Order: sequence, then structure tokens, then C-alpha cells
Amino acid sequence: MGFFNKLRSDGATYDGQGEERRGLIDIIKYNGDPDDLIWKFPYDNLSIGAQLIVNRSQEAIFVKGGAVCDVFGEGTHTLSARNLPLLDKIINLPFGGNSPFKAEVWYVNKVTRRGLKFGTPNPIRVVDPRYAAVEMGIPIRAHGDYSIKVADSLLLLNDFVGTQHLFTTDDFVEKFSTMVVQELNKHIKKYSRENGISPLDFPEYAPEIADYVKENLVGRFAAYGVSLEDFQFAHLAPNEDDPVVQKLYSNRIEAATKRENREIQGFTYQQERQLDIMETAAGNEGTAGSMMGMGMGMGMGMGAGAMFGQQMSQMSQSMNPMQAPPPPPTAFTPYYLYVNNTQQGPFDQATLRTLASAGTLTPQTLVWKQGMAGWAAAGSQPDLIGLFGTTPPPPPPPVMP
Repeated sequence: MGFFNKLRSDGATYDGQGEERRGLIDIIKYNGDPDDLIWKFPYDNLSIGAQLIVNRSQEAIFVKGGAVCDVFGEGTHTLSARNLPLLDKIINLPFGGNSPFKAEVWYVNKVTRRGLKFGTPNPIRVVDPRYAAVEMGIPIRAHGDYSIKVADSLLLLNDFVGTQHLFTTDDFVEKFSTMVVQELNKHIKKYSRENGISPLDFPEYAPEIADYVKENLVGRFAAYGVSLEDFQFAHLAPNEDDPVVQKLYSNRIEAATKRENREIQGFTYQQERQLDIMETAAGNEGTAGSMMGMGMGMGMGMGAGAMFGQQMSQMSQSMNPMQAPPPPPTAFTPYYLYVNNTQQGPFDQATLRTLASAGTLTPQTLVWKQGMAGWAAAGSQPDLIGLFGTTPPPPPPPVMP
């Protein structure tokens, strides 16, 4: 398979090393490989009256002195000064007879060529948008194939044949392969950055990335008279042997496992963090100062409340143990809890239900809300009894220090 095939060893194409065919050529026809994109007729000693045969999806182009003279489409043509007007202007072809003239004939196959391979010889390092500040580059491997078709035979020949008469298949393929890899490197990075897509997710987005790269490659191919018909990845993924990639995958699996556990237990991430902190406070004396140091926005000691709730602003409010803010506009008035000599809250009904299910809030836990004369056991409050499933007798009110 080749684009240019002028150095054949079967004698079908003149390679400049043997003796030219003697006499005038009276039949010009294609004798190259079906897979050749461009094939040169091996002789240039042509004659007026010769038959030019052009197969389907081909064009035959006459070249004189590196300049394109005439183009013939599909069919059988008898050469004459009439149908070679440009060549006639150059060499003054006579009318009639089998007058000789010299010109090169190039055949261009314009069928779609599929399965042209591309690949990255070295991994492309793509910065994960989530870690753009530290420029964490993730190595990406990519390979696939694309399809092309000659759209402008004259442009293709003028670019290559006109400047480099002997242009091999390897030269042509290498030129386009290098260009594809360069464009691939540039545009998958751009796609990741513009769309906020992590390189770890490239396998999922491979079709979209392929379309994006193709859109940006079309113009580069068109500059050579070639139409890019298709472009697709067979593989587009991080290098799984890289330690950074392995660590990032491990982190993802751990995060997904925790998320799944929360969904099974009916917790949100915020509620899970609240329960962790509540359990720490209940099991350790004098934890207010250390919990403030955790940066969770919880004001302990001095009665600064607002750990949880559905609004993040509640987590940073400071409360006096004996003075609460106005209640939110809901039917249920939030409660404060007194756990381990520390006031915490206020908590809405959903959060209190979660704490009761976890065993942190019990019927004996001291609670208070706006309108109450003092602290009382949770089991003594009508709107909290339903959280415990039973209705235990209320304990005597404790003596507050």
C-alpha cells in the first residue's frame, strides 16, 4: 500500500535505472496497485492519437516541466491538440497524425482510504483541571485510525510532485503521522481544559474528543488537497502503570465506596461529618478547644453553637448557652443539645432524627429550645417522643451548674 509508488521492483513503473521503452506510447492506462493513492505512468514518450484510459474514481493529470497542464476524468480519451489545449500552448502540438511529445502522466485514485493508523510514540502529559494549580500532568496513551480521500488532485500534485519529483510513500506517511500526533497533543489538552474533563475520564469521552480533534485537523489536511473523512480512537486512556495514575484511581475508588455507604445508610456527607464530631465530643472531656481547631466552623465553649443544619452559615454562628437566635420560619422549632457539658445546635427535625437513629440523641439527653423555661430531657418533649419509638417516663429535671 502506498501514496507514491515509483520505485517498484516488478518493472511496472520506470525507476530511472533501466532502458526506456522505445517507440511511441499509443495506450496509457493505470497499472499500479489498487491501494496506491498516486501512481506515475512509467513512460513520457507519448503520441497524439494515443488512447488514455482513466478508471472509475480516478483522475489522470498531465505534467510538463513540473507544471500541471491538463486533467482527465473517468473514461477513454483519444489525445489530441483539441483536448490538450494547455499542453498545446507549451509545445505547439500539430493537428493530425501520431506526432510525438513528452509529458508525465500521473494517476490519482480518489476513493476513500481507510484504516490509516496513528499513535503517540510517547505519552502525552495532560494536566488534570482539578489540579491545575499544581500542574499535575497525567500521562495519556492514544492510538487509532483515520480515513482520507483526495479532494483536490492538482493541489496535492503541486505541493509534492512539483517540488519533490521523487517523494516516497514513507516520506508522505511520516509527514502526516507527525502532523496528526502534534495536533492530537495540542487539542486533547485544550479539550480537557475547556470542558473541565479529567484525563482519568478520557475513555468515556473518547468519541467526543475524536470529533473535536477531527474538526481541528480538517483544515490541516485540506491544505494539501486531502479530505479527512473519519478520525477515531481505538485507545485513549491514562497510562495505568504510572504511580500517579494508580494513586488517583485508588482515591476515586475510596471516595466512591464512602459515597455508596452514605447512600445505603441514608446520610449526606455533611451529616456524616456531624456525627463524627458529635461522637468525638461525647466521648472526650474538654474537647471544645480541639474541635474548634479542626476548622469545622463550630463554636464550642462560651456556648457558640451552630454545628450542623442544612445551611453552611449555621456552622459558624456563635450562641450564648442561655440566649438563642430567633427561630427559623418553620413549624418545628430547632432544639439545642447539652452533651458532655457542651451546648450544641440548634438542630432541625431531620438532623435530630439522624442523631437519634445513631444513638447520639437519647430520651435522657438534655434539650432546650426557645420558649422553654430551662433544659429538660428529650423524652419529655412531645415533639421529640416520636424520634425514640417508645415513650419512656421523663427523668427528673437535672440541676444545672
